[in-house]
Amino acid sequence: MATASTTQRLFQQFEPELLKKVQQVGLVRKFKAEEYLMQTGQQIRSAVLVLDGVIKVFREDDEGNEVFMYNLHPGEACAISMTCAARQLSSQIMAKALVDTEVLAIPVELMDEWALKYRSWYQFVLETYRSRFEELLDTLDHIAFRNLDERLLWYLKQHQKSLKSNFIKTSFTDIALELNSSREVISRLMKKLAEKGHVKLHKNEVEILNLKM
Repeated sequence: MATASTTQRLFQQFEPELLKKVQQVGLVRKFKAEEYLMQTGQQIRSAVLVLDGVIKVFREDDEGNEVFMYNLHPGEACAISMTCAARQLSSQIMAKALVDTEVLAIPVELMDEWALKYRSWYQFVLETYRSRFEELLDTLDHIAFRNLDERLLWYLKQHQKSLKSNFIKTSFTDIALELNSSREVISRLMKKLAEKGHVKLHKNEVEILNLKM
């Protein structure tokens, strides 16, 4: 059972009766940083609402290359998990906790019932789809229409915003995978940012100093 104070704080838009239902039927699941919540081909049987932490949603090709889609934060839900769960489809994406994360799993059989019974749930689902679609468009814009140094800055700003921290635990190899580049190119660009005083490089960690150009 989810704690009443957490759900009330994060999902204030829900009717009192719906909040009570969420607290009663929602299953709290905890994931450590770097642990996968969802993998390609996995059968999805519940909708995922984020209570704490940050979740990275991405796709992975046959060679292990990643394409970043969006991050999920407390009070948000995974639109793809909702779609897959409602239509009984297997997952086409990956989801990984960037930090220690806590989610609330809502059984799939309740989604249609709640959409008909509770207007706030129906609106929440629609807003979830809209928000995730806009985030995907933003990602596509940066991947398709920006050069690599601009994409790298966007990547760093996104993680700084999501993690609410100037320290990003990552490697040049990880960044290269997400930006569809090579480790050597990312290393060169990061060193240039460091020389200009925008970042400070540590072992498997990037410290953001000032990304205003």
